[in-house]
Amino acid sequence: MSDKGTIGILTGGGDVPGLNPAIRAVTIRAIREGYRVIGVRRGWAGLVDLIPESGADNSAHMQVLTEDIVNRAGRTGGTFLHTSRTRPSHLPHAVVPGRLQDRYTDEVNDVTPDVLKNIEFLGIDFLVPIGGDDTLSYALRLHDEGVRVVGVPKTMDNDVPGTDYCIGFSTCVTRTIELTHALRTTAGSHERFLVIEVFGRYAGYTALLPTMAGAADRCVIPEYPFEIEHLAELLVEDRGRHPSKYAVVLVSEGARMMSEDMSFEGADADQYGHRKLGGVGDRVAARLKEISANYNNGRRVNIVNQRLGYLVRCGDPDALDSIVPMAFGNLALDLILANTSGRLVSVRNGVYDSVPIDVITGRKKVVDLHKYYNTERLRPIYKSLTRQPLFVMTSDV
Repeated sequence: MSDKGTIGILTGGGDVPGLNPAIRAVTIRAIREGYRVIGVRRGWAGLVDLIPESGADNSAHMQVLTEDIVNRAGRTGGTFLHTSRTRPSHLPHAVVPGRLQDRYTDEVNDVTPDVLKNIEFLGIDFLVPIGGDDTLSYALRLHDEGVRVVGVPKTMDNDVPGTDYCIGFSTCVTRTIELTHALRTTAGSHERFLVIEVFGRYAGYTALLPTMAGAADRCVIPEYPFEIEHLAELLVEDRGRHPSKYAVVLVSEGARMMSEDMSFEGADADQYGHRKLGGVGDRVAARLKEISANYNNGRRVNIVNQRLGYLVRCGDPDALDSIVPMAFGNLALDLILANTSGRLVSVRNGVYDSVPIDVITGRKKVVDLHKYYNTERLRPIYKSLTRQPLFVMTSDV
């Protein structure tokens, strides 16, 4: 048992490199400061499915963390605590635990009262959720219910408001640049357009930053519906200037052509109301192939079309996604030791800090088109980088 109390840690939403280093950082510091640390398994699902009875087998829902456990995991990608997109305030009846189904009978249920009971049963004094705006929005709900919460931002899209950086973003950008450059050999060999679909539901940072770094000639992002004919014309120009006669465009998964909707893989939505995105790269590639002849003296340009998908979120973290999680974890403990909760750890203008966790629901963090995106040329703007943050683009004020 601990002298100071118990800290709970969980990871929610999609996996990214850097989650295990963050869990390690929180755990190592917490244990050395005299806390007991519990890892909640499968995100918010662990606090829904836990059985609050002495002697119950809750090994699938939680585990006590030690330095040995987190040291081994901290060098790897993904999350050893596992994750889910469970939303306890909007839980479908079909996934309500059997022991609770008589109490929660609606098609969609708010099981927060039992989540609070389970937090109390575990004796959690502070809860550290690591996730994106969906996971953290429920953390805000628990904060409003009186739970002492310190949030850690994570998402490849880098779209959590209140921070310039989220765990997973650097590795995503690094992999996108590496894989795009690797695919250039095929595009150049066949004199084709290279169309690459990358992550980015509402924010275009994961397409814009690699393009700024020279990975692509053009990029299309969720913040700006684009004309496919205009993109075709620009790519034909790019291809004509290139010695190997090819051109590259990065397509955010949330991007859409003018007068068209976002592209989804199916009709089903998760508990946060999000349908799975995917397929816009295929649509863009097909249209480019169809209309390219209009701008290429009647000759159609063939396409190399690739969705990077999980290749940019799997495997080990890069250097930045090893260092930032360490700092975020220690920032979380700094707040806990000061008995401060309701905060989100952050990086702002290159300085580690924290902000009120209610920033999560205050606004969306998206690309400022006026500052960072040339809508006529479909590429980044960076006239001056003086006093800009490390990754240049942020919508924070």
